[in-house]
Amino acid sequence: MSAADRAGAATRSAPGSPALAELTPEQALKHLRLVFARRPDGLLQGDHTALVPGPGGEPDESRVYAPGVDDVRRMDWNATARTTVPHVRTTLADRELTTWIVLDASASMDFGTRRMEKRDLAVGAAAAVAFLTERPGNRLGAQLVRPDGIQRIEARSGRRHLMRVLRTALERPRVPAGPQSHTLAGAVAALQRAERRRGLVAVVSDFLEPGWEQPLASLARRHQVLAVEVVDPRELELPAVGLLTVVDPESGRRREVPTYSRRLRERYAAAAAEQRAATGRALRSAGAAHLRLRTDGDWVRDIARHAAARRRGPGGTA
Repeated sequence: MSAADRAGAATRSAPGSPALAELTPEQALKHLRLVFARRPDGLLQGDHTALVPGPGGEPDESRVYAPGVDDVRRMDWNATARTTVPHVRTTLADRELTTWIVLDASASMDFGTRRMEKRDLAVGAAAAVAFLTERPGNRLGAQLVRPDGIQRIEARSGRRHLMRVLRTALERPRVPAGPQSHTLAGAVAALQRAERRRGLVAVVSDFLEPGWEQPLASLARRHQVLAVEVVDPRELELPAVGLLTVVDPESGRRREVPTYSRRLRERYAAAAAEQRAATGRALRSAGAAHLRLRTDGDWVRDIARHAAARRRGPGGTA
């Protein structure tokens, strides 16, 4: 059975697979633990020799320099002086992983029309990253983008701390529609300035607000970045329900939309598809791995498939 099949079986075997909004925080956390009790194989597990690009930073042993193979910048001058033969210092890849979750808690995340709201799906994605990277010595931190500021939870290890991070994400208040002073771009830039040690950063958002491209690209130069895009089907197409009042949660603007117009619905679907495609291109251009999750989809299976695909690599090899 593949990793995706095992993950799909796990979410189907969870009691009723309820929406997180229908559960108490204690029930929701118990449900998420059950879903990820059996971790699917993949990059997010943290069992790989190199968790981040590069040969690692921990000094290991010295060996004779091989011209054309070794990097001269890793020359071990002490060993070279003692033996009069050029030596290079090898390094051990970092085994301990620090994972940061940047969670968008803006007003546009408080929306959903099918099985769950985007805020519920965002917590599910954060839980997936947290549980799949949980190992002795690994640390987890978080930054929540809230209207009253950026809530930072320092990176620590341990199951109790992990559950505290997820509980904080679950219990975050809803955000009224309207302009917000604190943005996803600000949270990403703040993390890039504060966290210099390489690690894994999972940015969970709908990426609807502008301005996050450059901060995310700067973050990806040092860290391994996973961009989890959460989408609701009503953001991609409009139903034919007559005159519909829509509200932009980021600005608070209202507009009457005549959804009985087939031409308007087609134009809306085309514009939404182009917007999602542009978001995907921007994420890949920034150097982030892109995972799109839908509120009406099997998000656990999608996460497992993404992890398996990342493990195989672009050429399909392990």
